[in-house]
Amino acid sequence: MTWIRRILIGLLVTVVLLVAGLAGVVALEMAFGQKATDFTNVSYLGDEGVTLHGYLAQPEGAGAFPAVLMVHEWWGLNGEITEMADRLAEEGYVVLAPDTYRGETTTLMPRALYLRVSTPEIQVNDDMWAAYAYLAGLDNVDLERIAVLGFCYGGGVALRHAVDNPAVAATINLYGSRVNDPAALGALLESGAPLLGIFGAEDTQIPLAEVAAFEAALDSAGIPHTVTVYEGVGHAFVNPESIDAGGAAAAAWTEILAFLASALQPA
Repeated sequence: MTWIRRILIGLLVTVVLLVAGLAGVVALEMAFGQKATDFTNVSYLGDEGVTLHGYLAQPEGAGAFPAVLMVHEWWGLNGEITEMADRLAEEGYVVLAPDTYRGETTTLMPRALYLRVSTPEIQVNDDMWAAYAYLAGLDNVDLERIAVLGFCYGGGVALRHAVDNPAVAATINLYGSRVNDPAALGALLESGAPLLGIFGAEDTQIPLAEVAAFEAALDSAGIPHTVTVYEGVGHAFVNPESIDAGGAAAAAWTEILAFLASALQPA
């Protein structure tokens, strides 16, 4: 019994030390780490006059250009997302990446999870409307050719906005939340705007059965769509580094560019 007691006490002490260490790392990041505003270059007003921030990437020339509202992953707005925005701008799109966490960003999974679940969904939805209004109001943006695109957490945010906003011309959901009820597709039923879904066959967070249910809902609703499942990759497989490495990420990026080019053609 003495040895068992010692083992249990040792395990308890180990757990306490791990939790304390993690809390310390999170506290240090919050105090001295980067903020999402380190990656933003524009600001605009949201509900009740709150100042919101985002990263704006623009092609050269006067426009009017098609545009993309690009939503970050659950880490928050960071350098990876701004690089993705720059790459789309090089393809001829005005891109706004809004900061939906209102200043917070992280590299730590526990804190990312906390930000994901603690940021009110209604606040995110309202901030997306403010971001859309800012993007649509730019002189070099074609109001009729604005798409929404999101990665992971941002894929779900982008889809929710497309469901709310009939003016969205195209939607891209990369391994984000899905809608499985055709009746819940909202403004997509009205607009008939096309949708592209991209998922990984090895994604342990999104079972393929749920991807199939999402596609079935789009089929039932008559919404033009392409849902592609890439083999050999899991969650969050599209980023600047993986695109440059080739393989599934590069193929997915090529598909994204082709989809945008088709969906956002001039009227």
